[in-house]
Amino acid sequence: MLAERSQAIEITLDENGTPHQSVLLAESLALLAPRPGATFVDATLGPGGHAEALLEQVGEHGRVLGIDRDPAAVAFAGRRLARFGDRFAGVVGDYQDVETIVREAGFAAVDGVLADLGISSLQLDDPARGFSFQHEAPLDMRMNPASGGPTAADLIATLDERELSRILAEWGDERAARRIARALVRERSVRPIETTAALSSLVSRIVAASSGRFRIHPATRTFQALRIAVNRELEGIPALVRGATSLLRTGGRLAVISFHSLEDRAVKTAVRELTHPCVCPPDLPVCVCGRTPQVRSLTSRPVVPSEHEIRRNPRARSARLRGLEKI
Repeated sequence: MLAERSQAIEITLDENGTPHQSVLLAESLALLAPRPGATFVDATLGPGGHAEALLEQVGEHGRVLGIDRDPAAVAFAGRRLARFGDRFAGVVGDYQDVETIVREAGFAAVDGVLADLGISSLQLDDPARGFSFQHEAPLDMRMNPASGGPTAADLIATLDERELSRILAEWGDERAARRIARALVRERSVRPIETTAALSSLVSRIVAASSGRFRIHPATRTFQALRIAVNRELEGIPALVRGATSLLRTGGRLAVISFHSLEDRAVKTAVRELTHPCVCPPDLPVCVCGRTPQVRSLTSRPVVPSEHEIRRNPRARSARLRGLEKI
């Protein structure tokens, strides 16, 4: 099921406060093929694990620019990567604006771009952020709390029953979407739903009453769907792929790691549109639009974690890696 594959990859801190190896790290490096002196962009910086590995690969003459919507993640990664000096720079921004951000940072072209989609453990494990049903917290879920956009509590308070049901069904694969949406609308007429505990408790009652048994927490799908809606995660993926491709030098590569089927499908579609850009009617015998492929796909099927990695980190089981090369 979708929600069972959607958990973020947990980056556990050791006794020195350093995150353990990021998901699909070796596979990402193999796909990106970083060489000494190269310039890379980590479009979803997070705690900085992938950026650190890239910095080590590109050597003393290489550079990495890290981008993340979450100011706390950029600050954390900045401290972690301080030993690399000015070879690393972190910027607060949205990955769908990657082309603009990188141009403004002074890069005309880059050798590679990495995007590790989804939510990081820095966000998931911070109770105040409201991403997890395991902690009592305000129902926020914004990856950038300073963005000024609506919170999950705002969406629950303002969207009508039909739209709430659509979000839960489409982005959470929630079978009880209609019943949950109806209960949310009924509950908010009595009292605001403003905390993770209040939402989790309500959803758990509805799902438990309808199924009786479940292998994952009954609020998992609802929290996933609301997080995607709050951060408009899926709609930014095509812009990410197109923008990253525009930045790449010929032979440059893009690697994207997704964590649920909706993300992976969006990545696959965006890559296919660049590898097969012809828009001519299918009944024409030859192409007349003149559009030629900009990239070649490096992954006919997504790369998945090894059994060893999944045993070491069960959350890695959902990860899917796709890549392309600029031609």
